[in-house]
This record gives sequence, C-alpha cells and structure tokens, in this order.
Amino acid sequence: MSRKTLCLGLWTALAASVALPAAAEPVFNRIASFPVASNLPKDADISKATSSEIITASEDGKTLIYSDSPYGAIGFVDITDAAKPKAGGLIKVEGEPTSVAVAGSKVLAAVNTSKDHKNPSGRLDVIDLASRKALTSCDLGGQPDSVAISPDKTFAAVAIENERDEKLNDGEIPQLPSGDLKIFTLKDGAPDCASMKSVVLTGLSEIAPDDAEPEFVSINKDNQIAVTLQENNHIAIIDAASGKITSHFSAGTVDLDKIDVKNDGALKFDGSMKGVLREPDTVKWLDNDRIVVANEGDYKGGSRSFTIFSKDGKVLYESGPSLEHRIAAAGHYPDKRNKKGVELEGAEVAKFGDTNYLFVASERASVVGVYKDTGKDPEFVQLLPSGIGPEGILAIPSRNLFVTANETDLVEDGGARSHVMIYELKDQKLNYPKIVSKSKDDGTPLGWGALSGLVADLKAPGKLHAVSDSFYSAAPTIYTIDATQTPAKITDALVITRGGQAAQKLDLEGITTDGAGGYWLANEGDQSKLVPHAIFNVNEKGEIKKEIALPEELLPHQTRFGLEGITRVGEGDAAVLWMAVQREWKDDEKGFVKLLSYTVKDKSWGAVSYPLDKKTGDGWVGLSEITAHDGQLYIVERDNLIGDKAVNKKLYRVALEDLKPAKIGEKLPVVEKKLAHDFIADLKGTNGYIVDKLEGFAVDADGNGFAVTDNDGVDGSSGETLFFGIGKVTATN
Repeated sequence: MSRKTLCLGLWTALAASVALPAAAEPVFNRIASFPVASNLPKDADISKATSSEIITASEDGKTLIYSDSPYGAIGFVDITDAAKPKAGGLIKVEGEPTSVAVAGSKVLAAVNTSKDHKNPSGRLDVIDLASRKALTSCDLGGQPDSVAISPDKTFAAVAIENERDEKLNDGEIPQLPSGDLKIFTLKDGAPDCASMKSVVLTGLSEIAPDDAEPEFVSINKDNQIAVTLQENNHIAIIDAASGKITSHFSAGTVDLDKIDVKNDGALKFDGSMKGVLREPDTVKWLDNDRIVVANEGDYKGGSRSFTIFSKDGKVLYESGPSLEHRIAAAGHYPDKRNKKGVELEGAEVAKFGDTNYLFVASERASVVGVYKDTGKDPEFVQLLPSGIGPEGILAIPSRNLFVTANETDLVEDGGARSHVMIYELKDQKLNYPKIVSKSKDDGTPLGWGALSGLVADLKAPGKLHAVSDSFYSAAPTIYTIDATQTPAKITDALVITRGGQAAQKLDLEGITTDGAGGYWLANEGDQSKLVPHAIFNVNEKGEIKKEIALPEELLPHQTRFGLEGITRVGEGDAAVLWMAVQREWKDDEKGFVKLLSYTVKDKSWGAVSYPLDKKTGDGWVGLSEITAHDGQLYIVERDNLIGDKAVNKKLYRVALEDLKPAKIGEKLPVVEKKLAHDFIADLKGTNGYIVDKLEGFAVDADGNGFAVTDNDGVDGSSGETLFFGIGKVTATN
C-alpha cells in the first residue's frame, strides 16, 4: 500500500512542539462542563453509573441529545446558553441505546435488545424532539452500533455490528451471525420501516470475510455511505439510493517507530511496532471524495493514528505517532495502555466559516486533537482537554461550538462522573494546555505526568523543579520547568538513581533544594509495598547520597498517608527541613496532623501539630505541600473531592517564628494557621470539573507563587494538569 508510513522526520518534526496558534487566530476553549448525572430524575439513585456516549444536536444547535447505555436512556441538555447548560431530562428506552442522530424534529436512536451474542437484535426508535416521546420503531434484525443521517435528510444508515463475544475463544473471529448495513428512506425525519434495505458486507475483507463487523457509518452530500468494519480492518463505500457497494478496500497497516511499547512505569518513546493493523473505528467524510478514520483498534490492531483515504482506498495522509507525541508532550500519555497507545477513537469534520476543521478524539488520553483540513496534510491547531473517555464528539458550526461526550463514570470509585463538555471557537487566548514538555534531540517527547511536588530555583525567576510520584515508579524524575513561558515548559528531566540504575521503591511527594546543587526529596511510604517513609538527599546528577528514615518512635503509628511535602529553612549547618504528613497517623488526635522537622547538623527530629479544617460531606482533608518563604511556612490543605463536591483547596501560612517543635513522643504544640489563598477559582479556570489533587506549590525568586495538580498518570483521570500562578506571595496576603 502506498504511503502506509510517513517519513519519521516529518512525524518527529510535527511532534517537536505542542505549537500554539497566534493570538489573533480563533481557537477553541472549553466554556462549560455538564455532569450527566444531574439529568437523572429526582427519585433516581445518583450512586448508579450514567454515561454520555454518542452525542448529536437539534438542528438549531440549542439542544444536545446523547445515548446513555448504562442507564438505558436518551438524554437531553439545554444549551440555549452554551456556557450554562441545563438538564433537559431523559427518556428511557427498552434496551441499550448505542447511537443517536437527528433528522428535523425527530431523534433516531439505535437500541440494542440482544439477549446474547448468538441471537442479536435491535431497534431504530423514533423520538419526537419537542415532546420527548417515543413515536415508533423499526426492527433491525441485529445489534446496532452506529446511525447516521444524510445531509439532505433523505436517508438513514445503521451499522449492524452483531459484535463478537470476547470471552469465546479469546474473542477470535469469525463468530456468526455476521453484521450488515441497513438503509432507510426518511419522511419528515422518520424512517419508513418498509423501505429498509440490507446490504451484505461479507466476502469483502481478508480477515474473517464471512463475519463482517460494521462499526461506524457516515454519509456525504452525494448520499454515499462510508462504513468501517473494524475487526475486519476494512472499509466499504455504498450508494444509499441503490444499496450497492461502489468500492471497498483494506484499511491496511502502519509501521510505528519512536513509540512507548511497555507498561513499565516509565515513558520511553524508543520502541517500534511493525505492520500494525489500523482497525478503524469512526469514519467521517472530509468532502465528497475523502474520508478520515480514527484507528482505535479493537481486535488485533490499533495503530495509534488517524488516516485520510480517498474513497477508492488510496492513503492520502497517515498521522503515525505524531498526535500521540503531542499528547505525551502535554502530559496526557496513558502508560498503562501501551499496546494501543492513546487509542484514537472518535472523529468529526465541520466547516467553521471558511475553515474545514478535523477533530480526532483519544479515548485513553482524554483529549481531542484539532486540525485544519488543507486538502493535503492537515495542519495541527491545538489539543482540547476533555472528560474521561471521550466517546462521541460533535461540531455545531452554526454556533461556533464543539462538544465532547465522555462515557467514563467513576462514581463507584468516588472519581469523576461522566460529563458533556462544551467548547467555543473565537478570537481568544488558548486556555490549555497549561504546561508542556520540550522534545528530545531525537524528536520524541519528553514524557511526564503525575507531578506531585514543586520547589523554586531562587536564583532564576520563573525557574521551578517538580517531582513525579510512584505512578512512574520505574523512572522517578525531577523535572525543570520554565514558568516564564506560556504555556509553562518542562525543559529538562533528571532521573533519580541508585547504584547507576533508576531507583526503586520510591513514591516521591515533595522536593526542596539542599543549597549545594542537589535536592532533598520526601518519600511517602507504604509498609504493605515495602516503600519506606523517608527523606533522600540527591546530588545534581540525581544520585541518591543519603537515605534518612523517619524516627523509630513514629513508625509504629504509620499509615500509608505519609510525607507529602518538604521544604528547607536556613543554609548549611543551620538548615532545618520541614515536612508535611498528609493525614492523621495512629498517634494523632483526630483532625490534627504532624509537621515534622529535621535538623541537618545534629540529625534531630521534632514535630508540631497542625489543625485541619473540618471535612464537609464525604472524603477526607489532608496536606499536600509545604513551602518556606519570607518567614512563613505555606501549606497546601485540600480535600480529596472533585467537581461540585470539592470545597477545600486552600493555602495556609504558619509563622516560622512561632514554630517550637517538640521531641517525637512528647506532647506536640498546636500551630496557628492563617488563610493565604483559596484555589477553587483557579481550579475552575479551564471550565472543567474541579480536580482533587492540588499537590505542588512553590514561590519563585521574584516572590510569585505557582501551583500544580497531579494527573495520576492519566489512570482514572482525565489527564489534565493545571499549572498556574497566583501572583505575589506575602505574609499579608
């Protein structure tokens, strides 16, 4: 196949920077986030999972409609004021809704009613948009996965997947019955059930030709239907009027180089995979002659890329790992998904003004790549932060809006819920990413994530250092940050070593300088994992020179919530290290935690007791960071809650002159704290949901405060890292 791979020089050049549009150019910024659980009836159990998966909009662009598979419903969101979306309610359906589309005043919902994989069944339901009432339905004779409406509203196409049983023979195909394609003519937006044509798609592909598994459909202005057969690694083009297949072709393979291929707790973009099946999921028409596919992979492939084909199967553009590299540079690379990388799943194409935009969504990295369609190679514009697991994406050009439907609901784990997120295109400053990394000399990204502590270089304004926590246990790293750039840029990475190898058994949660070119690091212990509660002194090369365990008197009282920050007061022999313990240990009074002191010269330990704010609702309150500045200790105190439940994300200060540490084991004096800053408004700054882990804070050489959040390595997280300044920090704040 021609151009199945591109020159790596092009890929790495594209990946060399998360380039930002000029200030005068229009860009997309998120303006609202809507938790779909707020659409549930008042008497519903809000602890049950809900989801927004495939999403569409009314023709006036003022109502969003989404499928909610776990709740068995079609949901509505009023976006008359797009910045303030309102719950529009739900309509329950009998079965599992898999896709939705709008034709005039009608909503068409594909519903899976299969009892098992051997007996697939489904319906195409018709819902009146105004009354939100079900009108009629058409029997599909199989399990539907995608529905699309032609631009002229004369046809509807439904992909009947009849999905395989992944537990049967390890998911090997063929597994009959085969899927096919259904085509309906529409009248006043409703399908004529009697007009249904069944298009046989068997015998086309090289892979399991007798078991076609259609995944996604899209219709162009010439009423040509493009359908992906994902597991078959095949694409077909069908004439909607006649139901005849006009062309079909293999989706082909991609050779991938300079990618991360191991789930090993380190981000190393030095691997390769050859002959990777594309296995496309979403397909969209770029115009009447070109299609774009997102190559998610769901069987034996997944090329981490998106591809532009001509409708006769010629590869016109292959992205390779270029978007994945940009995603990694923004801290969104999901290391735990190494085989398929970022899993590009969704795609959307729409013309805003004179510009044809292409959107590609990464399910695992929870971002959307935005490109301009140039007619040749697409031009990268920006990355958009999304909720967890963007499944459906939608452009509404008439209102300059873009929407993501994020399917993952972590309510059972106390995590983020499924959200619909809304973005607006206009002349404005780009609001995300907040921090990116530079490329290495070979063009690969400097991978990063899970930033858990900050310290400033007091000789250079805007120069900071951050440390990563145990998520990247195979490569504990100190990152250098240039906060004078927008977005802030990670310019260097120093791996912590022991005996010449990356140090093991570390969960680094705090960092401070040692005054001699090196660093002191705070390690949060976990007895069950043999990770010690300790502090480490490393030199300028990252080599561990000292390991100092917490005093024996404390260890019988330990929990896994240990050191969460470290700071240094004084120089040389007069240096004292102060550490924050995150939560109460067994010897602490409820609502009080320790601030530990360690005098470097005589190796003595002491402690004071810090009063926590009372928690509100569920969750807990604890400490995340400690920073010395101008006669004060600045302490980050937070709850572990997200979204609307989050109330405590604060910066307190304690006067150093008032700290009189007692010996370990003695009664500890209680310190007095004063509020210095409330971070809630900062955490709302990108119009997403409030994240829980505000983990790092530092004050630079000019007295400016900076904070950073921990994105948990994009595991159970949207991957967003918020890095921001709060201005001058003084004792009178």
